[in-house]
Parts: sequence; C-alpha cells; structure tokens
Amino acid sequence: MRRQKGAVPAPSSRRLRGYAFDPSLSLRLDTALINQAVYAVEWEPNLAPGPVGEYLEIVDFDPASGCWYEPVDLNAKEILAQDGLAPSEGTPQFHQQMTYAVAMTTIRNFEFALGRRVYWAHVYDETRPSGDRDVYVQRLRIYPHALRGANAYYSPNKKALLFGYFRSPTGMVFTCLSHDIIAHETTHALLDGLHRRYVEDNHVDALAFHEAFADLVALFQHFTFPEVLRHQIARTRGDLSAQSLLGELAQQFGEATGRYGALRNAIGEHDAAGHWHPVTPNPAKLTEATEPHARGAILVAAVFRAFLAIYKARVADLMRLATSGTGVLPLGAIHPDLIDRLANEASKTAKHFLTMCIRALDYCPPIDITFGDYLRAMITADFDMVPADEHGYRVALIESFRQWGIVPEGVRTLSEEHLCWSAPNTEELTAFQEVAERLRPLVSESLYFENREHSFHAFRKAQERTHELLAEMLSGSREAQQRKQFEAVTGLNITDIDALEGLRSSQRGKPTFEVHSIRPALRVTPNGRIMKQMIVSLIQRRRVAIDPDNPAQGKFDFRAGSTLIFDLEGLSLRYAITRRIDDFERLERIRAYRKSQSADRLSLRETYFGSSPTENGNGSSESKEPFCLLHADN
Repeated sequence: MRRQKGAVPAPSSRRLRGYAFDPSLSLRLDTALINQAVYAVEWEPNLAPGPVGEYLEIVDFDPASGCWYEPVDLNAKEILAQDGLAPSEGTPQFHQQMTYAVAMTTIRNFEFALGRRVYWAHVYDETRPSGDRDVYVQRLRIYPHALRGANAYYSPNKKALLFGYFRSPTGMVFTCLSHDIIAHETTHALLDGLHRRYVEDNHVDALAFHEAFADLVALFQHFTFPEVLRHQIARTRGDLSAQSLLGELAQQFGEATGRYGALRNAIGEHDAAGHWHPVTPNPAKLTEATEPHARGAILVAAVFRAFLAIYKARVADLMRLATSGTGVLPLGAIHPDLIDRLANEASKTAKHFLTMCIRALDYCPPIDITFGDYLRAMITADFDMVPADEHGYRVALIESFRQWGIVPEGVRTLSEEHLCWSAPNTEELTAFQEVAERLRPLVSESLYFENREHSFHAFRKAQERTHELLAEMLSGSREAQQRKQFEAVTGLNITDIDALEGLRSSQRGKPTFEVHSIRPALRVTPNGRIMKQMIVSLIQRRRVAIDPDNPAQGKFDFRAGSTLIFDLEGLSLRYAITRRIDDFERLERIRAYRKSQSADRLSLRETYFGSSPTENGNGSSESKEPFCLLHADN
C-alpha cells in the first residue's frame, strides 16, 4: 500500500532557549539549573534572519566598535532542532535570539489582554499632505549592542529599543540578556503605542506610571517559568512575601552598578547595612517620593501586595491540609506535590493580575494619568469582565492602594461602586449612538484583518470619518443642546473660541479637536460572553504660558480629552473618562509642576541630545527621548 502524503500543519510556536532572569544566576550553584528557560514564541512562518518578523526587527550594529554582527537565522534546521541557540554571553547571535524571544512574549501578553493586535506609535510626517501625516510603523527596531554604558531605553523618536553593555568588577554586563530589562523596555514601547501622550511630564505621576507599569509586566512574567516558580516556592516554603527572585528585577545590573542586590524589588528593600527587610505600606512615602523610579515603586508595591493577598487566599485550603489545620508547616522541605499545587495557584494568580493590569489601559484617560486613575481603570475593567468578584481581586487592590495612600480624586469612598467609572447620561445626545452605528461594520471587520497595516489604515479612516460625523452632527444653530451635552461628556470646548486662551481654531473660527485614536476590542469573559467594544479617544489642546507673569519661561500644550468606551452590540456609550479643557485647577497644578522643574535638568538633557527644536511635528518642544536619562544607571 502506498502511503498518502498529508499536509503537515505549521507549528503553533517556536521554542527558543534563553535566560529566565540574566546570566549572573547561571554562575550560582543554587540557581544555575533553573535559569535556562524555553520561550514558546508564536510561530512566524516568514521570519527572516535578524530576526526580522511581523512586529520586530533586530539590528545588531555596535556603533562603539563599528561592527555589524551576523544576524541569526532562527529557521536554520540546526537551530530549530535544539530549541534555538544555547544561552551564551559571548555569542551575539544568542543576544539577538534572547531579545526577540522576550519581546515577542511580552507582545503576546498584551494582545491576549487587550483582545486585539498591538501597534507601535506612528511617525508624524508634517511634509506629507494633510490627513495622511500619520505614518505606519510595522516593526519596532531592537539594537542589542547600541551603546557602551550602563543604560537601556526605548526611543520614541527612533521607534527602537537600545540596549547598552558595560564592564563591571565581575565582567562584561549585557543589558540585552536580562529578561526584566527587555520586558521593561518593550512595555514602554507598547504603552507608547497605546497612549503616546503619557510621555509628557506634566505631573509627578506621569513618568512614574510609565516606569511602574513596565516593572509590573516584567515582574508578573516571572511566574510563567515553571522551574523557577517551583524552585522559589520550595525555597520560601510557599511564602512569596519572603525575599525571592520572583519579586526582584534585574539582579545582575543592580549588583554591577553597586547595589546590594537587584535593581528594584517589589516586596522588600535593603537598609544601609545591606540587610533585606520587607516593605510595609507607608502613605508618607507617596508624598515624599518625586523621582520617577522611587514613586513608581510605590505603585508596583501596591499592586504586588494585592497579588500576594490573593495568592495567600487561594492557597489557604492547601496550607490547612498540609498543616493539619495549624497553619504552621513542619520543619524541613515541603512535599513536591504541595510545591506543584502552590506553583499552579501562583502562576494562575499572576496571569490574572498581568491581564488585569494590561486590560486597564483601555479604561484610562488619554492624557495626564495618575495612580488613582489607574486604580479606577483596573476596577472598572475587571468589573466589566467579571461582575461577580468571587475571589476578591478588586477588594484586594482597593485595600492595598488605600494602605499606600493612593486615593483617586473626586470619589466619595473607596468602594467598588464609587471607584468604577460611571456611565454618562447620553439619553438626549444622539451623536454618539449614530457614530457607533456607522462605524460598527468597519471596526468589526478590522478585527479580522490578517494584515496589521490594513487595520492601521482602516482605523485612521475611522478616525477621519468619526471627526467628520461629529463635526456635521454638532454644527448648526438647532444643535446647540447637542453641543452642550457633548461638551459636558467629553470635556472639550467646540463652541466658543474666545472662551479659553490658546485654543486652536479651524478656518471657520471654531475650536478644533482631534479624534486621537480608535481601538477595537474583542474579549471573551470567563463565562463565555463575547464583549465587542470600541475605544475612542478625543483630545483638544491649548497653547498656554508656563508662567503668565514671566513669558520668558515659554509655553506648553495644555491638553484635555476623553476616552469613550462603546458597547458595539448595544450601540451605547458605557464610559467617558474625561479631562476637561476648562479645568483651571489642573492647569495651575501643571504650571506649578513645570515651573518647579530645575533648569539643570533641562541643560543636562541638552548635553546628551543638543538643544531641542522649538517645535516638533506634534507642536511640542518636549524632548523626544524622555527615557534615556531616566534609565541611565537606574
């Protein structure tokens, strides 16, 4: 009998070896065997040497030595057969493989949580015709050996990750070989693609949120490595609040730059003598901490404390069984079966928290986010997905944020009911329903485009169409009531150009506004319900003086706007998360913050980048590299 040849399906994933943490742990006897992980990266059939794929392009040029390193071909049969190249500090091709594997893992975690494909921040080209100035960026570039120095950062200007390397007392340190640093920088790029105005340093929480969110993603990804998780649970006897690798970030970098241990720690800190002790919530720290990393660490500690509380609640029954109800484990190593069960619960809980943290980004204001806003976003997003909080995730978050003194503005009590964003009253405002109805086919269809560029341009057309529809519906004297309600919901001024200083106007003398982004979301709740949503961001800006009494200090863009979340099934506006253009208190706070920034900080930045242009493509004089100095030896 002749055997018929059947079509061999493409693999679901590409297995690539890498470090679970960084190379330093492979030199320690107790962690060497667990530090090698296998990343199951989604299979890309057209992956080119570099690697160069759909989302990423690894460019391995070392400017300091003027050297181009040969790109790795992950499709070579010798490499495929052994789960990628073996971890090696001295092999540039492994460095390329490592950055690709971790960055793609982070991207997939975002897409799972958001319910759609992700896009990098577009390039604004003012030389192109009006309406076509947003240029699609298919790939984020990654430079594993971009600079000699203790630094790694995301460049919004280059749309690239730049990793440094430097010599330490124990040898050469490559930041591109640290899972935590790669995941952290990739998260900066992903967050910039979602909320590109979050890099504007308008208040003390702005850059701190960027840093904290990137740390949270890196931390929760630790719990995806089974061997590491079992090892650390065995070592801590199931107590994840004890010092462990799971709560630490960038061990090698921290030690190489003179710290007692990791670069940052979510659950503990070292005192002046180098002794580790757990961090206890202290609301006073929120007032004292102004440096972005120090302040961001408070947000990380608040979220991670909630995670630990839920983990302890989920394993309470296992501990009762293991201790015969005493709650005290017997001396000696705990049973391997108990380790496996505890590891399973920790992994599941961490995955839930990672998904909650990422999904909440769709429920945040489009500009000037605060820690309190993020708490409200997490609570609302989780309520939409899981109305019945059986395991107490939302209660744990609220309690932990309260203990750290993170209280959102404008809420009566720290209850779930008051923290959830409220639904706006739009009974008489037909514009939103009409926009949702007309855009639903286009947005729904875009969810199934195979080509990301097609989807990008479809969303751009949707933005243009939305702006046209709103302008048409809100024009004319008979629509005065509609305009008033629209302004109340969105916080914009679309009526009176003379009402506020610095408002941009159209050729017809009316205030202008921007449909900043349109993002679809297709999510499946735990009970199988499919949620189809459309997230629309509207933004308006005013050009105002930093100090009206001192024009020499210059001007800045004061932005306002709203994140509108539509239910595409019921064609209703579920939420409007708004920053008002006529909020004079917020304007004065931003002015005070900007005036408080020292001139030294600006001049130091200019020593790296040269004098900033007076105006960039987005009408701002802000530096396009906000993360470079922020990450230098931090």
